[in-house]
Amino acid sequence: MQALKGQLTLRGVAIGCVGCAIITAASAYTALKMGALPWPIIFAAIISLFFLKALGRTNLNEANVTHTVMSAGAMVAGGLAFTIPGAWMLGHAAEIDWWQMLAVALAGVVLGLVCTALLRRHFIEDAELEYPIGQAAAQTLVAGDSGGSTGKKLFGAMGLAGLFTALRDGLGAIPALLFGNVALPGVAFGVYLSPMLLAVGFLVGTGAVAVWFAGALIGNFGIIVGGTAAGLWDTAGAQGIVSSLGMGVMMGCGVGVIAKNILPKAVSLLKDTRGSVAVNLGNAGSPASVAGEAPGSPATRRQRRLTAGLAALAVAAVALLLCFALGLGALPSVVVVLLAFVTCAMSAQSVGQTGIDPMEIFGLIVLLVVAAFADVAQVQLFFVAGVVAVACGLAGDVMNDFKAGHVLGTDPRAQWIGQAVGGVLGAVVAVAVMAVLLAAYGPDAFGLQGTFVAAQASVVATMVAGIPSVPAFLAGLAVGFALYLLGAPAMMLGLGIYLPFYMSLTAFLGAMAKMAYDAVCTRRRALLPPDEVAAKRKAQEETGLVVASGLLGGESVVGVVIALAAVVAGLGA
Repeated sequence: MQALKGQLTLRGVAIGCVGCAIITAASAYTALKMGALPWPIIFAAIISLFFLKALGRTNLNEANVTHTVMSAGAMVAGGLAFTIPGAWMLGHAAEIDWWQMLAVALAGVVLGLVCTALLRRHFIEDAELEYPIGQAAAQTLVAGDSGGSTGKKLFGAMGLAGLFTALRDGLGAIPALLFGNVALPGVAFGVYLSPMLLAVGFLVGTGAVAVWFAGALIGNFGIIVGGTAAGLWDTAGAQGIVSSLGMGVMMGCGVGVIAKNILPKAVSLLKDTRGSVAVNLGNAGSPASVAGEAPGSPATRRQRRLTAGLAALAVAAVALLLCFALGLGALPSVVVVLLAFVTCAMSAQSVGQTGIDPMEIFGLIVLLVVAAFADVAQVQLFFVAGVVAVACGLAGDVMNDFKAGHVLGTDPRAQWIGQAVGGVLGAVVAVAVMAVLLAAYGPDAFGLQGTFVAAQASVVATMVAGIPSVPAFLAGLAVGFALYLLGAPAMMLGLGIYLPFYMSLTAFLGAMAKMAYDAVCTRRRALLPPDEVAAKRKAQEETGLVVASGLLGGESVVGVVIALAAVVAGLGA
């Protein structure tokens, strides 16, 4: 544990826990009230560094672990808020106790932690996915620690994005959607005025975003506009086909990830535990070993087996919790646990490539799978969606943190422990907030016409009846699986098909901005002497990354601040 010294500290955990409680409460309220949940990672990074410096000398790794603790509960809150209120809307509020919500949250936290421990090496080190949110967090910490021109660029961009977000969301002086009045039946057309989404498109790059946008064109203008114009189906039917197809492609990609990248490691795990949690949380791609022992020593092998055994025990405990405490039954519980690994892999890839974590989609997918073969009550189906959504939400957050840690050189074990602390605390706080809001406002306050819109939960409630188009879902499943095996960005295609068109268009504009920026920079470098080109290219790339990170971070920070204000105003009303 010597490697964790100076990174995982008592003061860091204490600061992180206080921040985690506040951010989780704000996130739960925001997810229910506004139907959206901004990533709090950048905000947590800034606050962590500020308070650690106020208490004395610190380092980037301690700040990184502290922000890991602080941000962990937000996605747990999102997973609950995006699913469970759907049951309240259908009249099942009296059938759900606070301890059942806590069981859902804790089950999701455990599954998310175990899955990310196994997935880290593949996505962070082998695949080297971008994880734009994680990179932005790392850049924020570096800039905040060093100051200088880099800090000015980052915080300048952050300030502009923050001001814009405040005018848009806080004061309503700027519309959220440009060209939103264009009438295209069934298509959510427009440009989303979001610095964060533009920055995501810029950071991810043109290739992946082009596939993303192609999926949006296929779904919206090919199937919805083109199909309805040809008389193949009506608008409502077309929307059902598009959502089913998009979910199928994403699900197929997730199955491909498991088949191609995860199962081979599971085989090695059975042989010598090389796929164990301990190894995947080791430093710099090298196996974690017992202090003072060689990586291949008997003591290290025993430690690996112990860690793998504890992980298996935790997963088994979750299955028993689902079976008996939540009443799912044996087979559905096993299916939920297995599919949680698939969907967490999907979540990790989606966040790595786009910065978007459609956790409620993944929960919905598993809900529909369970409903297709098991006679499970509606309330239990929402429990299924909640467990998976929490697991996927936490997985996205953990992988972002791992990316930041990879950039900064933080020990992933310290971050994983921090996530465990923040995840458990976040589960308790999120459940408490939701229980208080339900008691204060009643179940009728949740829904599209209520005080708390809970848009995602409304979708889950609507979909409980089944997949809108089973043929489209199955076709998407096959396409997504095949494309992933061929090395194509299937997840990007599925996201483009599923997400509202305005989100895809905005991200595409961000990618086009990246192309324009690169073209201008290339033209300027052509005028320089050959010995200065390399240094100039590095400086220009750094400027683009830093400014984009600032834009992303500015909206995230102000989004959390607005959420905090909403919590105070809402609870005080």
